[in-house]
Parts: sequence; structure tokens; C-alpha cells
Amino acid sequence: MKIHIYLKTVVMATAQTEVIKKLAEYIRTNPECKVTFMVGAGISTSCGIPDFRSPKTGLYHNLSKFKLPYAEAVFDIDYFRKNPKPFYALAKELYPENFQPSAFHYLMRLFQTHGRLKRIYTQNIDTLERAAGITDEFIVEAHGSFAKNHCITCNKEYPTDIFKRKLLEGEGPARCSDCKGLVKPNIVFFGEGLPNKFFSTWDEDLEELEDYNNNVIIVAGTSLVVYPFASLPSEVPENVTRVLMNMEVVGDFVNPRKEDLIIQGFSDDIATHLARELGWYDELLKLTKHKTSKAKEIRESEKDTAIPLDGIVSDTKTTTTESEKVPRKEIEVTVKEDEEHLSVLTERLETLTLKKNNTAHDEKK
Repeated sequence: MKIHIYLKTVVMATAQTEVIKKLAEYIRTNPECKVTFMVGAGISTSCGIPDFRSPKTGLYHNLSKFKLPYAEAVFDIDYFRKNPKPFYALAKELYPENFQPSAFHYLMRLFQTHGRLKRIYTQNIDTLERAAGITDEFIVEAHGSFAKNHCITCNKEYPTDIFKRKLLEGEGPARCSDCKGLVKPNIVFFGEGLPNKFFSTWDEDLEELEDYNNNVIIVAGTSLVVYPFASLPSEVPENVTRVLMNMEVVGDFVNPRKEDLIIQGFSDDIATHLARELGWYDELLKLTKHKTSKAKEIRESEKDTAIPLDGIVSDTKTTTTESEKVPRKEIEVTVKEDEEHLSVLTERLETLTLKKNNTAHDEKK
């Protein structure tokens, strides 16, 4: 499968393909290396999840009949208390049961299968990581998800099966059986704080990264403009390899560190290529064979007006506007700069080989 990488020359494209090969080699030959993913809406683009702002078809357009004071009010906790109907209409369109995981989701599943997954920090509320078969211990849903529901008055958990029925059959907003308060999914609205698990787990993982730098961080499908999630990559220690797999160069990857690797393209394409280099292609194919990809359709449309889920839901009232977006930046690095980034992994591979040879020599003694 062709990797869609936005580069100036064929030579650079070859260099970027070499990045994927070196990354795969590093992971393959270093059994102690585990990967932490930080992902956003871009990894779910091919799943057909509706965007928010496309004229006439976007979710906000479909909510126009509710005459919201502003589009993002649908995710405002104070507005929800007054009028939950717009959110319920939106939630019906976004409910996870309507969508299947992407190739990138299944790649993360394979990292779990092969014992190479450390954690997945996701901005997405679609629960497609779970649908792909990734277990709860590995998932940190920074902005919450549809996985569970609760009463916003007494905080009592509400049965998922009953909530699902009321939502999909249009029975109206669910109410708590105890206090009759409104029920909503555990999605973080404007005016609400992020889950404690997000902060506590990141503190633990960050401490481990500081002590052990052989692990790899993969940042994919995110614009890195919604905080505090957007700050995670910049908090990674300088000597840890960070890999950006994205349509655009974002965050502090615009001025990359020596250890950074950057691959621009569609996440499913990159996932497929990496799986092939890791020797997991057949496994990925089996997992994705039932799924009809919409990636080609998305590529052709290039909807610049779309606002992804990871740019909407936050603990602050900050939304992604045109002026706040990091401008699109095609890779303009020289082959020499690419080689400098690759040399970091090459040096580590040589060190690992030396360690293995020394260990084998000692065992023979």
C-alpha cells in the first residue's frame, strides 16, 4: 500500500519510508521497548464519524433546529442542565455502535497482542479503542467516552443498556432512578474537569519514562491544540524517541528535537506500512478485512471546515478556531536532517546489538 507522505522530493519520501523501517527494526529488536500512543480524531477519520462544521451536512448544521446560542453549547454542562435535547440528538448520531475501528486502531490492538503496548492516551470519545479489542488497563480516555453514564446531580452510575435504548429509540433524556436528575455519558463537557485517571496515570508513566528511555511515544491524528492533552508530548523527556504520524506537523514537532521522527500521511496508510515492517501485516489484514474503509473518499473531499471531536470536548471553553490552528506545513527538511534523526535509532540499534553479543559471549563462558 502506498504511504501518502507530503514531501518535496522522491529522495525525501524514500528517507521517510526509511524512518518507518528503522522504527520497526528498533521495536522488533528491542524486546523491552514498549509504545505509548497519544491519539486524536484523525485516527477515526476513515471510520465515517461525522464532522461538526461541514455546510449542510455537519452535525452543528443538523442541530440548527434547536437554535443553540452558540454551536459548542451542545457540549456546555450549564446549557445541558437547561436543555439536554440537543446533546441527545447529537449523541444518537455519534453513538459508537454505528462505527467500526480503523486500521490504526487495530495496529494498537496488535501492540497489545504482542506485549509491546504501554498505554493509549486518547482524546476521542468514540470508544473505538475498546471496539478494537484493547483492554481497559491500557486506555486513558482524556475527554471521557460513551462507555459509561452517570447522573449529573447525584453522580450515580446509570445502566448502559437502558441509556442506549432511550438514546437510540428517541425516548427522551434519561433520568436517574434515585433523584430524577439528568443522565449523560461520561464525556467531559465544557465546565467539567478531566478524569482523575488522566492525571494520575500520566504522572506514573512520565516517571517511568524518565527512568527508562528505551520506550517510544507515537503521536497520531491530533492537532495538539486542546489542553491539557496537547501538553503531553512536550512533557516527554528529551532523550525519549517521539514519533509524529499526522497529516500536519503540529505542536512542538514544528521545531523537532534531535530524537523526533516525523511521518506525514493518513494514519491508516502509515499503520499498514508499519505493520508490514513489524511482520504483523497478515494479522492486521485479518482484523480489518470486515471493514469497508472510507479513507479514499475522505482524501478526495479534504474537508477543511471539519472540526474533529478532539477539538471540541475539553475541560476549558477553548475551541479550535481558524486563527488558532497550527498552519499546514509540508515537510521541508533536508536529507541530511532526516539522516540525523535516523542516526539516533541507528545508534540505539547498534548498542542493543552490542549488548546482545556481550550477553551471548558471557553465557558461552
